[in-house]
Amino acid sequence: MPVKRAWILLAGMIAMGCCIEAGLARGGVLFARIQARAAQAGRSDPSRQEIDAFNRKYIEAHLKMDNAAIMGTWAVDGVALLPATKPIEGKTAIATFLAQVTSQLTGYHMENVEMDFQGIEVHGDWASEWTNEHQRIQPPDGKAAIDSYGKILLVLHREADGIWRVKCEMWNQGLKP
Repeated sequence: MPVKRAWILLAGMIAMGCCIEAGLARGGVLFARIQARAAQAGRSDPSRQEIDAFNRKYIEAHLKMDNAAIMGTWAVDGVALLPATKPIEGKTAIATFLAQVTSQLTGYHMENVEMDFQGIEVHGDWASEWTNEHQRIQPPDGKAAIDSYGKILLVLHREADGIWRVKCEMWNQGLKP
């Protein structure tokens, strides 16, 4: 798989749990931003507060480049919908795909991650939200950094243990603002 295609797939995986582990060890500058665009009144709802907490955990896992923590945000029967691929069904299959993609990107490190969560809707044990995201990745050997922009739609479910997890994620390439 060409590196550019692998990077595009990696960008989608970052939204659902992909990180490049070498970034933190190489001192990459990481930045994440959560901007909730909903009215402040919605924040008093306990379910909405739980979604905000999920988003912080999701961002933190990416900032730490902790693949295990990122996969911890996924439901066992989660589905990832990425461009030019078949649906990736189940946490095990998603983790396998993640390992395959990241194995092709040895030496790359994350410099920047931005996510702007919007349109947060909570209905009982189900929630949806979308985000624009931007990542800046530094390839090895002094090559030019890669700026990637995407759009992510998350469908979350409060599982039997009371924890919100990704049930379905759809990622596609976005435009540079």
